[in-house]
Amino acid sequence: MEKFYDIIHQAFDSIRSQKLRAFFTLLSIAIGVFAITFSGSLTNSIDSTVNKQIESLGRYTFFITRMPAIQMGGNDWFKYRNRPEISYRQYLELQENIADYAIVTGAAQSAGFVIKSSNLETDPDVQLVGTDHNYFITSSDAEIMEGRALVQTDIEYHRNFAVVGNDVLVKIFPNEKNVVGKEIKIDNKPFTIVGTLKPKGALLGQSQDNIIIIPLSQFLTKFSSQWEQDVNLIIKANNPIEFSYILDETIGQMRIIRNLKPWQENNFEIQTNESLSDQFGSLTGYLTYFGVFCGIIALIAAGVGITNIMLITVKERTREIGIRKAVGAKKRLIVLQFVSETIVLTLLGGLFGTIFGVVVGGGLGIFVGTSFTISVKWVLISLSISVLLGLASGVFPAYKAASLDPVDALRYE
Repeated sequence: MEKFYDIIHQAFDSIRSQKLRAFFTLLSIAIGVFAITFSGSLTNSIDSTVNKQIESLGRYTFFITRMPAIQMGGNDWFKYRNRPEISYRQYLELQENIADYAIVTGAAQSAGFVIKSSNLETDPDVQLVGTDHNYFITSSDAEIMEGRALVQTDIEYHRNFAVVGNDVLVKIFPNEKNVVGKEIKIDNKPFTIVGTLKPKGALLGQSQDNIIIIPLSQFLTKFSSQWEQDVNLIIKANNPIEFSYILDETIGQMRIIRNLKPWQENNFEIQTNESLSDQFGSLTGYLTYFGVFCGIIALIAAGVGITNIMLITVKERTREIGIRKAVGAKKRLIVLQFVSETIVLTLLGGLFGTIFGVVVGGGLGIFVGTSFTISVKWVLISLSISVLLGLASGVFPAYKAASLDPVDALRYE
């Protein structure tokens, strides 16, 4: 134990004696480890937040859309784009067919709207959602703070009612506490506020409160273009035990409604919470792979640099090595000393890079609206890579030092 302590102490003494050289070596290692830890921490924070958002929708909720929620490019885009829209009529028909055992919500949305009050207006960036009364049951994004939600009669009688998010209220009613009953204009079309939404904050840098919810029929007739006629469907099972049956029954009903033949594939997407989580996980996985790839390239360059530095160190300490061998130092102790110096150096660099990567990755995650999480897995991976890099970079110089002839070493000038 005492010998091990002496070796580590000598390693730190060697690093202190070559401060500038050690600094640049530490920096090169820290950059590589930072790239790995940063990408891992950031994607871990994003995944954690998105999974919480998906789970908040409920385990027994699924979605029907014309196109997948996440598309990775390729020729499939044209296939999805050419699918027939999910129309308002199809939504009503599905709702009628499975209303006994599931809640069906229709929703469509578009962005870039200007909202006005009597004398103030928002930027042209408000998201407008057209939906029905069930949306406030199936969606966690629509918790009422004041007033009420949309009700079935609002939808049936095509009323110009709106439920408004906090960001919109702050801009057009900055000094008013009770806005229920007041009139706003959505692209110069009058609507009455019947409720306000609880603030939710930002997610991935995008505000979740810059939103207005209106009846779906009003959205489709007054605000949608030919490319925004799609109705996305949210289905929530009344009985969780029968979720699989309801999922299969819904697919069958949609195939009938959309006049698909038995041999034709679905021209719509079924997306459960699990499938959404997997799709998003594969997307963030690319960010992790890119960070790891960049980090490995940086560490390989750092490893070559460390090997060269240690070879120079061996040359500079030739007489010291000769003296140690002359007084009886064994070959394995000299190897252990130089390998230990290299490992201490790379471990220090890895430790700095890991701390910086976790802090920056987590900090950036908080900035874009995700939770701060520390991935123990990525910390351990980063530190392990640092130790392995030190071992790989230090073995050759250490064996070269241990193989020196003590007589020739003592004569070295």
